Amino acid sequence: MPSVLVLNGPNLNLLGTRQPELYGRATLADVEATCRAAAAERGLDVDFLQSNHEGVLVDAVHDARGRFDGLVLNPGGLGHTSVVLLDALTAVGLPLVEVHVTNIHRREQFRRHSYVSLAADGVVAGCGIQGYAFAVHRLATLFEETP
Repeated sequence: MPSVLVLNGPNLNLLGTRQPELYGRATLADVEATCRAAAAERGLDVDFLQSNHEGVLVDAVHDARGRFDGLVLNPGGLGHTSVVLLDALTAVGLPLVEVHVTNIHRREQFRRHSYVSLAADGVVAGCGIQGYAFAVHRLATLFEETP
């Protein structure tokens, strides 16, 4: 059974309470439930990690090689700043779908660029937590298309 690691970066542990007018009221537990349901629909195994620390996320990306078949990553603010995270994603080379709960293209100028996107096979932005389900489904399709 193919497996997916869902990684969430800084401040995503505050989903549901942090700026609900932007991020909604869904919690990180709701994100995990959404991903589990999408993974079950597509016959995937799924695991989760959230960290507010860049190095922990880099280590998780490194550790994913050989353990997972693909990644879903919401890098939070690190997407806009972290070349280190980009380098880890590029080095590992796993299929990757980047997720942003809000539409980063309708926000401040600095949020409109994501280093992570340079390594991503797809980007989902502005779809709320439903974007995570889209990302899991996209990875499943990529797995099916890969010989």
